[in-house]
Amino acid sequence: MNSVLVLVRKDFIHFLGNKAAVSLTFIVPFVMIWLFGLVFGVNRKDSGPSGIPIAVVNASPNPAAAKLVDALRAEKSFRVITTTAADPKRLLTEADLRPAMQAPGAKYRFAVVIPADLISDTRLGLHLKFFSNPRNEIETQTVNGILQKTIFSNVPELLGQSLQSRAKKFLGDARFEQFNGALARTISSSFGGDPAEIQRQISSGDFGLGEITQTNTPAKPTDPTLRRLDTQSPDPKPETLPKSSATSTSTPNSSTNTSASADVFSQLVRIDTEQVVGAKVKNPAATSLVGGWAIQFLLFAVSASAASLFRERDAGIFQRILAAPVTRAHILWSKFIYGVILGLVQLVVLFLASTLIYGTDVLPHLPLLVLVCIFAAGACTSFGMLLAAVSSSPEAASGLATFLIMLMSAIGGAWFPVTFMPEFIQQFSKLTLVYWSMEGFSAVLWAGQSFVQILPILAILGAITASVMGLAIWRFNRGKIFG
Repeated sequence: MNSVLVLVRKDFIHFLGNKAAVSLTFIVPFVMIWLFGLVFGVNRKDSGPSGIPIAVVNASPNPAAAKLVDALRAEKSFRVITTTAADPKRLLTEADLRPAMQAPGAKYRFAVVIPADLISDTRLGLHLKFFSNPRNEIETQTVNGILQKTIFSNVPELLGQSLQSRAKKFLGDARFEQFNGALARTISSSFGGDPAEIQRQISSGDFGLGEITQTNTPAKPTDPTLRRLDTQSPDPKPETLPKSSATSTSTPNSSTNTSASADVFSQLVRIDTEQVVGAKVKNPAATSLVGGWAIQFLLFAVSASAASLFRERDAGIFQRILAAPVTRAHILWSKFIYGVILGLVQLVVLFLASTLIYGTDVLPHLPLLVLVCIFAAGACTSFGMLLAAVSSSPEAASGLATFLIMLMSAIGGAWFPVTFMPEFIQQFSKLTLVYWSMEGFSAVLWAGQSFVQILPILAILGAITASVMGLAIWRFNRGKIFG
């Protein structure tokens, strides 16, 4: 038994002496758990995304429209943009939205327009416009859901105003005021309150959803139904309802309820939707998915390739090569070119495979896609070279690569939308090569941008490659890998 304990102690000593193993066992999982907690708001009272940029244009003179804008501002999931980027003092107009959303590096991918006919006396309900660049399906569905919740939760009087406008046109001014007055007096006599104040709130579209100032003691209703409402007792059991109502509530059907809810919503709120970018893209979910996973596995591939420098050093290959008319620079640049070619082939094969499996439109954009792949492969290869330059062993390089690749993939948008992360992490996202590689893939395959339009992305990837590769060469010249 003593021999077994000695061997166990030996294994722990070796484990603690391996920094890569310790980091993969404790540090990497801890960072990933912390990052996922930030994304999904584990420590926040309101879980979910925060700070999703959304442009809002208010063209309605109705005061309730301004309240809708305020409600969108109050929603933590949104970061409302109402002014142009060029002139922060000029309010956005509907004409500004399409060019801004189509431009490279767009500041927002969603926009809400509150038109002048938000409420009309010719129809029942609200009229809104929604512009989108739905590059990520999860992000788009989340924005749609939060937008609908905000409309119904924070601005119920808009629907009341629409109903009042229709009733006024149907009844005429005189009969309309008489109806509201009679309704207000009935409510006052049954539940208490100032009739004039109740009528004012009804006329403004507030059907008891707002706070009613009560000046009188509420009368005790004699009708059993009113008494049940007054005491706020639970809803009646199905058997006390009419037979038709009891039948409908006792046999729930999820698909029927969902369809009915969607139909009611479409009648109350008419939202004209327009997809500004990517309307003709086939299988958009696969288009965004393949790019994220392709760049992640490319990083692992080129990092493993760069780690082969240690094996060649230990095998004495460098000494034999340097004995020939070959310099260290020749060795490093050969490794870099090899990594770029390997990365280019891997990316192109994965994208072509997505065409066969998912039917993505790769072939029409192949020339520009190959160009983006070259720059992305160059950035990934320089990253792998830097890992080899700063590490003391292949194990250390592998551990550091796993940690950094997972971190960059998480905050760079390969796993989930960048807008789901806290705003301070979104700033770090733009410092990763994963983010800009995916921006390049999306610009070509999703937005169908031209060579001139993707030049800024290529310039950023090129700058990342040059700076990281320069740092790697500086470290190699001062290291012992060629010694």
